[in-house]
Amino acid sequence: MAFQSIQEVLEGFRNLRVMVIGDVMIDAYIYGSVKRISPEAPVPVVSVTKRDKRLGGAANVALNVQALGAKPILCSVIGKDNDGQDFKELLNVQNLSSEGILESDKRITTVKNRVMSSSQHLLRIDSEIETNLSDQDEEFFIARLKTLLADCDLVIFEDYDKGVLNARIIREVIEEAKKLNIPTAVDPKKKNFNFYKSCSLFKPNLKELREGLGIDIDPKSTGEVENAVGKLKELLDFDQALITLSEFGVYYHSDKEKGRHPAHLRSISDVSGAGDTVISIAAMALALGCSLPFVSELANLGGGIVCEYQGVVPIDPERLKKESVNNPILENWLRPSS
Repeated sequence: MAFQSIQEVLEGFRNLRVMVIGDVMIDAYIYGSVKRISPEAPVPVVSVTKRDKRLGGAANVALNVQALGAKPILCSVIGKDNDGQDFKELLNVQNLSSEGILESDKRITTVKNRVMSSSQHLLRIDSEIETNLSDQDEEFFIARLKTLLADCDLVIFEDYDKGVLNARIIREVIEEAKKLNIPTAVDPKKKNFNFYKSCSLFKPNLKELREGLGIDIDPKSTGEVENAVGKLKELLDFDQALITLSEFGVYYHSDKEKGRHPAHLRSISDVSGAGDTVISIAAMALALGCSLPFVSELANLGGGIVCEYQGVVPIDPERLKKESVNNPILENWLRPSS
């Protein structure tokens, strides 16, 4: 499909059904004021004024997919606990289906509690489990994934190393997706880094690339990044790669083309969730058949935009559209209609 404008690309997103597989969590926030130090220990006392709970992890990818107009199908395993019920209620509030969510009495639901005061992040308290799924949960989960996959146009793996994804699940989903001609995109973490063989798009950040290959990489050196991605290609045999390099922009690589785009100057408030936005935009644009340089710059823009907001938030499509208009890189790679 050929696109002549950003608007056409964004409209194309609306036709996509996107399976998002991975570790989900609740991002909880406790807001308050600090007026004194505790007499019990040299720590601030926070007087709570507000509490907030948001969907996080792979669920934030689903929110980004939804914000961009596509239909997300979120697939994960949560605990059969009160936090799990809260998670399902949050899905309902956001009009997200829970058909791909399994509840397990062998796990707890991941919750990340952040204590905030005057825009300062004082403390984070995590409740989570990082072990792999039980054999029974794994069987049920794979069966559910294969059932839902037949009605999808794209698969996004969002890995947070919390145990929902493992070598077998990854392998079977990629193999099944290939049979159905469905592209697969990966936002990896360390534990499963080497298991995403033959995926369509692999999107690590610099830290993940360094850890996955066990080498140091200077992000300012295009040659070093290029050599590292070459080693990554030998390891995973992906179709395309997109490496996010924080303030040094993004690097893209395929058999046909490679290069990098600079980061855009911004007032950074919070980098949480930026990777979720990048993988959502990049995967969906590739699923539409957009060129890799175009995909990389559009995702680069989107990831930067969400960094201007406090906390984990999905992309604002109108803001993305506004910043994309007259972007010379994007205009250069929009394909003329045939």
